Amino acid sequence: MAIIAPFRGLRFNPDKIKRLEDVVTPPYDVISEEDGAKFLEKNPYNMIQLDLRSTSSDTQNDSGKYRKAKNLFDSWQDEQVLIRDDHDAIYLYHIDYVHPSGRRMTRKGFISLVGLADFSEGIVKPHEKTFDSVIVDRMQLMDECRAQFSKVFSIFPDSRQEVISTLEQAKEEQPVCCVTDHLGNKHTLWRVTDKNAIDSVIGYFKDTPVYIADGHHRYTTALGCRNNALKNNPELPANSPYNFIMMYLCSIEDKGLSVLPTHRLLKFPGKMTADEIVRKTEEDFLVEEIQGGSREILVAEVLARMNESEMASPQTVFGVYHPGEDRCFLLTMKRRSEQHHSLTENPDVLKGLDVVVLSELLIHQLFGLDHKKIVNEKLLSYFSDPDEAIDVAVKMSVTDETVTPLLLLLNPTRSNQVTDVADHGEIMPHKSTYFYPKIMTGLMINKLVASENIYLPEYGS
Repeated sequence: MAIIAPFRGLRFNPDKIKRLEDVVTPPYDVISEEDGAKFLEKNPYNMIQLDLRSTSSDTQNDSGKYRKAKNLFDSWQDEQVLIRDDHDAIYLYHIDYVHPSGRRMTRKGFISLVGLADFSEGIVKPHEKTFDSVIVDRMQLMDECRAQFSKVFSIFPDSRQEVISTLEQAKEEQPVCCVTDHLGNKHTLWRVTDKNAIDSVIGYFKDTPVYIADGHHRYTTALGCRNNALKNNPELPANSPYNFIMMYLCSIEDKGLSVLPTHRLLKFPGKMTADEIVRKTEEDFLVEEIQGGSREILVAEVLARMNESEMASPQTVFGVYHPGEDRCFLLTMKRRSEQHHSLTENPDVLKGLDVVVLSELLIHQLFGLDHKKIVNEKLLSYFSDPDEAIDVAVKMSVTDETVTPLLLLLNPTRSNQVTDVADHGEIMPHKSTYFYPKIMTGLMINKLVASENIYLPEYGS
């Protein structure tokens, strides 16, 4: 099914860049304007100069920013700040990190090219909706620079870990690079150039689909660039670089694969007391107040109870923290999700998702807020870090008297739920997943050279 291919990665020259930490970044779409400025202060060759943030209001209407990125990209190659490997390779990619629970873990994946396929073909499967405004921005950048700066993060089934075992056995002894990111996670890449190992990986995916975990806009952007190339050349060969995208792939069964919850901060218009929350929800939920301790302890306790409940019972649970009154509640559904009329219009594969129950039952039905109002008035914010969410919620409760901030706490979406939704051709709500840690931008770049051919065994080159 999926077409995997090696490529000649473009990367920072260690003779020119002594501290890789100063030039790599997280994916562009999770970098705030403040963080973007800090990254640039570290080193003028920071990747923020190439893989532009698309959310910065001061540059959004600057039509010259794409040309500037291209000129920098070209000059960095001329200066040998960026160098390209001489031979095709697949790049083994390990991330050693500490899970928020405190566990030390290693996620094992690899970077390669993957053949582009329309979602309707069922080869590369999405689970999120994309937005045209973002795609237009990324297409302009890719068209101008002729490169893919950041990787799509995808997962695939491999219960026996055949792919990673093959790559680990064939990797070069010395890593290509090793860098510790701004969160303390250690990223290490090794080259694999052994033809037998590469062909073995390619062969494994002939019967295997891939599922996009993170990077739907990047993938859809590459599809658009391929379609533009086809318009210019209807005879575009199958092994053209424009038929491929750079991906980081990790097995669904990898022991280091972590999905964190994305909590919601709801700005409820007007005033709502904690007692009103109880009255609105007690018919559908068993409501238990968590007491004793600081706000951080209350939230930590409800999250721990939610985790315990998820492992012991299929019933959906949420946490709700009211910062204005410093009160915290554990909400456990009394009935199965399919028994609620507010969820009956959803496909079966979506009804059991916590994010769907939260959106349709809690926010829309019980709190009386519809999708349009939430989007138009920007009533929802998203946080993977509960401490950050608490801080924002508490400050809002003090400074904004027009709303009641409510922190809505969720358990993480499981990776098998992602694949189930994708297999059924359905789409999850916005910000349903947060795969952790993020892969770094700048460790490897895929340069698009129209005259080159991507290695495919059937083409022999």
